[in-house]
Amino acid sequence: MSGGNSVMPELSADFVIVGSGSAGSAMASRLSEDGKHSVVIIEFGGSDVGPFIQMPAALSYPMNMRRYDWGYQTEAEPHLGNRRLVAPRGKVVGGSSSINGMVYVRGHAADFDHWEEAGAKGWSYADVLPYFKRMEASHTNEDGSRGTEGPLHVKKGDTPNPLFDAFIEAGRQAGFGVTPDYNGLKQEGFSRFQHTIHNGRRWSTANAYLKPALKRKNVTLVNGLAERVVIESGRATGVEIARGGTTQFIQAKREVVLAASAFNSPKILMLSGIGPASHLREHGIPVIADRPGVGANLMDHLELYIQQECTQPVSLYSKMNLVSKAMIGLEWLLMKTGDGATNHFEACAFVRSKAGIRYPDIQFHFLPVAIRYDGKAAAKNHGFQAHVGPMRSKSRGHVRLGSANATDKPSIFFNYMSHEDDWSEFRHCIRLAREIFGQEAFAPYRGREISPGESVQTDAQLDEFIREHAESAFHPCGTCKMGAANDPLAVVDEECRVIGVEGLRVADSSIFPRITNGNLNAPSIMVGEKAADHILGKSSLPRSNQEPWINPDWEKTDRLAV
Repeated sequence: MSGGNSVMPELSADFVIVGSGSAGSAMASRLSEDGKHSVVIIEFGGSDVGPFIQMPAALSYPMNMRRYDWGYQTEAEPHLGNRRLVAPRGKVVGGSSSINGMVYVRGHAADFDHWEEAGAKGWSYADVLPYFKRMEASHTNEDGSRGTEGPLHVKKGDTPNPLFDAFIEAGRQAGFGVTPDYNGLKQEGFSRFQHTIHNGRRWSTANAYLKPALKRKNVTLVNGLAERVVIESGRATGVEIARGGTTQFIQAKREVVLAASAFNSPKILMLSGIGPASHLREHGIPVIADRPGVGANLMDHLELYIQQECTQPVSLYSKMNLVSKAMIGLEWLLMKTGDGATNHFEACAFVRSKAGIRYPDIQFHFLPVAIRYDGKAAAKNHGFQAHVGPMRSKSRGHVRLGSANATDKPSIFFNYMSHEDDWSEFRHCIRLAREIFGQEAFAPYRGREISPGESVQTDAQLDEFIREHAESAFHPCGTCKMGAANDPLAVVDEECRVIGVEGLRVADSSIFPRITNGNLNAPSIMVGEKAADHILGKSSLPRSNQEPWINPDWEKTDRLAV
């Protein structure tokens, strides 16, 4: 399908962006802000207006609604008992930033230094920190490493629940220490979580970037399904979209940029003839660029819920009934305050699993209720839980085409728990969570263990629990890996240009060479910010000289040296 496009363009712009999510909205804003360039954003999903998305406490709803979610599932995962796990991605203005948990984690400084070492030149911590600062309006700035003037409001959780304080104090008692700002120069330790919540509302990239940009005359949002990138004589000239029962052509006078997620960006590349040649031929798609890395290198974070009964009525359990929910919803609708104005993930930790690990490789999310992510109560009484999992699994999966039809779902296979180290790391996570909950700080609240349960102790028992209960943290990335042009598995170069095709870039979590430490929304937005400068041919922001904190005793202990 490389022979061009016979259809006259319905619309044209200098830059055509596919996807209005975390990176796409940021790019739409930055590419259009000087008024010199026109931008079209293609988004298949609909409006983000309404309390299900805008009310932070309602986060479990949009992630489970076909109106807002693509509805993807993994293939049967052989190491997880052949379970098929849900794999949500936002199908709505704002993309996954409109349905995510609003947790804000930049990642560890060493993550980005690893990116550069892996071939993503110019993406070290010193290079990306200025972009994190440019995008942020942080209400936390202890060490001067945070931005205060950007469009993305970030606030620290401040709900006065004693269980949050107990969790952080328990981490200190266990010897891990605390950090005032895990997004600053010191990630390691226990801390209050930070959120993309502003004035009681979800502060998605739609609210932060896209809606202000759409007020400009040079920015247009088009609703439609991107079917393929049109490539003529080795250059991307636009995007074909399905809209209103017809195929339309959106012309890109300068460049096409895919920002459609770690699932849909490789899918669109493959439908356009860019990907593993043998796979494309299986589906009758003419090969324009044989890039075996398209759809490969798929990564994610898995997590488990370690749940404990709470002996005092201080958890959110008493607010789970319909009357309380109605009152919470009413207060939020009228004043944007109260229990509706938080995601309730307000305490966290980033710790190292053992001596010799240089920087954190375990993340805890703490929640003052025992409940599933989909909003279904697990306990019939007061409880609390920690979501815990390893950050740097060595398992890799892939995204493949389900068919050559753009309306068909891609085949998603994470190959979870396929590396033997995953098992020992997860067992350690469970035992560590139990150790934290066993500290004196939890003594006034600690009841029986709900999950896994006190009878689950041996390695074999823990492995069975992991196999049956591990869940995705919904952090897919890596399927269009950024790297050196001579890396056969690299899909884009250090300026996000698709290798082998002119005028085409990818900029979203799919380009991550390796998954970052924590939730992916923040680094995805950073990718959009930095990619915008590359697209415009601007010099990158000056490198930072701020040095991240590394535990001086990392080779001797997993904690703070006594």
